[in-house]
Amino acid sequence: MAHPTHVYTIEYVATLIGENLELLREIASNSDNIDDSEMIHVHDGTEEGISTFTDRGIESLQEFLADVRSWEGGVRKFLLDSQCDPQPIARIMADEPKS
Repeated sequence: MAHPTHVYTIEYVATLIGENLELLREIASNSDNIDDSEMIHVHDGTEEGISTFTDRGIESLQEFLADVRSWEGGVRKFLLDSQCDPQPIARIMADEPKS
């Protein structure tokens, strides 16, 4: 199997797939949410570093989001289960498409 030769920053991925950056950061905060080795943490000299994704990592993110949105309670339930703070939940939910 070939190893990835390029990755995309989480900020670029949010723009690329039209998703809320805070939501993607919440998903990325638990590596169990994304397939193994498809999310790569880059140390850039800052305390936080940068989360990056391979092509398959972006697909994995999109599949994860589609799955979460099919749950009863959807994204809000995911965020609550992830023990996300109320303020980011409010911002993320304000950005979620209304169904």
